[in-house]
Amino acid sequence: MAAEVGGFEDPSAEVLAEAAAAFGLLASSARLHIVWALAQGESDVTGLAERVGGALPAVSQHLTKLKLAGLVRSRREGRRQVYFVDDPDVVTVVRLMVGQLTDRAERAHGGDHAGHGDRAGHPAPGPSGRMRRLGA
Repeated sequence: MAAEVGGFEDPSAEVLAEAAAAFGLLASSARLHIVWALAQGESDVTGLAERVGGALPAVSQHLTKLKLAGLVRSRREGRRQVYFVDDPDVVTVVRLMVGQLTDRAERAHGGDHAGHGDRAGHPAPGPSGRMRRLGA
């Protein structure tokens, strides 16, 4: 029996399992980067590999997993397979999470463009202590 709190009913076990599986796939920074890139616009595997800095076979495997989970789709254009995120809700969740963490990191580090290193070329710090405690 689902509990109702504050006017909201708890989701079913099936929905929670599906959400956990989707978040599990996005727990990989490589796959999250791929979804982030595809949220900005469609691309083929070569373009994605260049953008995310991954080896072509690895990016292809990540895309296969994301596609099987229904997080990305593809279409054929001649000999190329073009990938895209067709679900605006997935795009919203990814942009919200990455955007919030980027803003938080920039505030914490005085706007040094966290995630890309500072202007002196030093690498950006790793996940915050809070994120480490959450298993990120």
